Amino acid sequence: MQITTIGLDIAKNVFQVHGIDAAENVRVRKQLRRTQVTKFFEALPPCLIGMEACATAHYWARELTRLGHQVRLMPARDVKAYVKRNKNDAADAAAICEAVRRPTMRFVEVKSAEQQGRLMQHRTRDLLLRQRTQTINALRAHMAELGIVAAQGQEGLKQLLTVVADEKDERLAIDARATLIVLAAQLQALQTMIGAIERRIMAQHRADETSKRVATIPGIGVLGASAITATVTSPGAFRSGRDFAAWIGLVPRQDSTGGKQKLGPISKQGDRYLRRILVLGAHSVLKRAKQEPEKYPWLAQLLARRPFKVVAIALANKMARIAWALLANGETYRRPQLAAAKEWACR
Repeated sequence: MQITTIGLDIAKNVFQVHGIDAAENVRVRKQLRRTQVTKFFEALPPCLIGMEACATAHYWARELTRLGHQVRLMPARDVKAYVKRNKNDAADAAAICEAVRRPTMRFVEVKSAEQQGRLMQHRTRDLLLRQRTQTINALRAHMAELGIVAAQGQEGLKQLLTVVADEKDERLAIDARATLIVLAAQLQALQTMIGAIERRIMAQHRADETSKRVATIPGIGVLGASAITATVTSPGAFRSGRDFAAWIGLVPRQDSTGGKQKLGPISKQGDRYLRRILVLGAHSVLKRAKQEPEKYPWLAQLLARRPFKVVAIALANKMARIAWALLANGETYRRPQLAAAKEWACR
């Protein structure tokens, strides 16, 4: 009987295959080198292939789909429950083969190369921002060792860079100045690269109607809208906005039993980058709500009885649900200004 289902455990160089037929008899259990994977699957008739949604999984999913196979990606933590006893490549492939056939298994949408490219821009920008912060901290720390301290923020940094560039300033020794010039040059290079990526993201945002609609939600902005639209190409993968917010990790972690609900802190599951963008956007909206409470009655009421960060998470959850609704229904955000003002006036 021909192979109908395959569990493929991928890696950098060595791939493990576990294949069964319609009667669930094991027909193949072998290792493949990276150069052998395409040839092996080209010789097989179309079948169901399961893989964990890990590094390079989307590339292999596209390649195997091109060969006529049906490929499904699964979260690695969901597959772990099907691993029997010791963990090794063969056991992982067998667990993947078992998990991909479960009717209740959750699957990950396969990303296109263009979608991955857009997400790479966000990840690269995030990496460069961290490197810029590290460089600024190193520059400040080295100059503080020599008694040169400036205020926080951009103005203080400009003062320090002016001291580094001024060769007449005798507070810096020759070796110290030579080292700090390298850090200043690195900081300038990082700023240039960050600016180039941000300009490209902005150009893509302006050419994408979906991204512009998501950006109308208060607190999301261009970066948030671009990241959401690049990550969620198929909103139908989520049953509702609540599922989308739970996928990002903006819902309480549950430890309920016996009919008693016990909620803890947020789960922090799913996409960490999207979660951080939404929470930071919620912080900016809350700052405006403190200054103009009549325009944000719901937030003003929450801030009166709950801590600031708790309200920020609640707002980020709401922003995620609104973003999903706009993606799923193709609408534009309509701010309830009149209703909010009327409600605040009646209080």
